[in-house]
Amino acid sequence: MKQDEQLLDWIQLINTENIGPVTFYKLLGRHQTAAAALDELGGNPRFKIFPRELARREVELASSKNIRIIPRTSELYPQALRHIDDAPPLLYAAGNVELLNRPVSLSIVGARNASVNGRKTASRIAYDLTNSGVLIISGMARGIDGAAHKGAMYANAQNGPTLAVLGTGADIVYPAENQFLYNQIISQGVVVSEFPLGTQPQSGNFPRRNRIVSALSLGTLVVEATMHSGSLITARLALEQGKDVFAIPGSPQDARALGPNKLIKDGATLAENAADILEVLSLNNQKQIIQYVDKLQKNVDIPQEQISDDVMPAEKSSVIDCLNSEGVYVDEIIRSSGLGASEVSLELLKLEMEGRIERQPGNKVALIK
Repeated sequence: MKQDEQLLDWIQLINTENIGPVTFYKLLGRHQTAAAALDELGGNPRFKIFPRELARREVELASSKNIRIIPRTSELYPQALRHIDDAPPLLYAAGNVELLNRPVSLSIVGARNASVNGRKTASRIAYDLTNSGVLIISGMARGIDGAAHKGAMYANAQNGPTLAVLGTGADIVYPAENQFLYNQIISQGVVVSEFPLGTQPQSGNFPRRNRIVSALSLGTLVVEATMHSGSLITARLALEQGKDVFAIPGSPQDARALGPNKLIKDGATLAENAADILEVLSLNNQKQIIQYVDKLQKNVDIPQEQISDDVMPAEKSSVIDCLNSEGVYVDEIIRSSGLGASEVSLELLKLEMEGRIERQPGNKVALIK
């Protein structure tokens, strides 16, 4: 009951007029609790306190829609978000909330009016990265975002996970044409938002959304973007957060290539495929990734709820024992090893980072002689 009251306090405080994440944390630091901060603000005409009854209604509505409200104090709250000064005090999440703390992740962003080739490229890279154990994060917009989510979900025998960060409430589908995509993401992955339920799309919400997209990822890939695109905001935020930035080059005659080309000139990594991205991620984040893989395999120090049913089967064989120098399909490795798709993907990523295997066309891998 106490925890429920604290959650209501937090909902009230963050939804009070003129209170954003930075001010929220300053008030929390000064008063220790949101309840005490609300007491102080109650006498200040500058702040209009969000009604307690509406906070209760928010919790009830979230419950009725199977949406979790996750405060920053929760173990479910993404560790990656804790490192930014304006981290959302609350996250609304629908779907597999365990994915919020997957450290092996990449965001893919780009133009809404993307070209056919741009969408195909985003989808293919998302597919290959997901098969390699990388969680794909995007914003569920038209164009590149949607293509990235779809590519990710088609991976792992059409059961790949993905994470969508919305610029609306977690219960609002925007654009409306993405209703099927939204439902599929919730089924296979997770949808998150910092905005209260029912929040409709507003232009100012999407740049705010972008800081979450970049913060949750090890790096950001920009596929197509004009010079004034929100995707470049995401790339800039990623750089400020110390993350890797990748870009797909394009023709200088195409306005959608100007953004990625400029990023490459400014030092972003030129990427043409998933292998280019995996190479950089493995170099810059090898310790973090390998530790995560080892913990998954040994079932050490990772809460049980973070391990899906197919990760720890009763009888397992070594992935490397299923490989040869001619090449083996990933699906065959899964069947032969007795391991789940998630564990095979992570083990293959580790072997690839160690330089022991190479990727081949058609979702095959081979031992390097």
